Amino acid sequence: MDALGKLKKRLRPGSVYRRADLAKWSAAVDRHIKELVGEGALRKAASGLYYVPRQTAFGPAPAEDHKLVAGFLKDDRFLMTSPNVYNGLGVGTTQLHNKTVVYNRKRHGKFTLAGRPFEFRVKPDFPTKVSQEFLLIDLVNNLATLGEDQNQVLSRVSQKASNLDAKRLARAAKDYGSVRTRKFFEKALAEPLAQHAR
Repeated sequence: MDALGKLKKRLRPGSVYRRADLAKWSAAVDRHIKELVGEGALRKAASGLYYVPRQTAFGPAPAEDHKLVAGFLKDDRFLMTSPNVYNGLGVGTTQLHNKTVVYNRKRHGKFTLAGRPFEFRVKPDFPTKVSQEFLLIDLVNNLATLGEDQNQVLSRVSQKASNLDAKRLARAAKDYGSVRTRKFFEKALAEPLAQHAR
């Protein structure tokens, strides 16, 4: 088996590889990448980032978003979300957004991976998974960018806050909220926390 064949044998469908990963298995990595991309065995996701297509009933498909983002960041500590999930909170948001937001500690900006748009935002802290408390905080943090009626949404967020665990929500606001968001939730939670203390 030639060098290209040996490299090809290592590739797994749905996996993501950086150029440096492939260089471990090839003495002529750039030439081999070019040949593999040319025959469709490897596809370019971004500069220096490649994936092996997955075969589906609808034909070849990119690697999963989580793998693409992990490969791009060289890190698996991130949180993927979308403004569309706010619509499930029942606080009056209805807009649909073609955007996946990635909270992480390394990269900031808009990037396209395998033809899909991602917005990377550097944050010092974020949870490992999305909760209702985090989503409410995140919604208020980003409300000015959403094209919604802000006063109406904030009014409904206050109502929603009174139905959630006040201590958990206060902790999430402290951990993940902007200064303005923290002040909003301090006011929104003042009554539930006062009742809890009685």
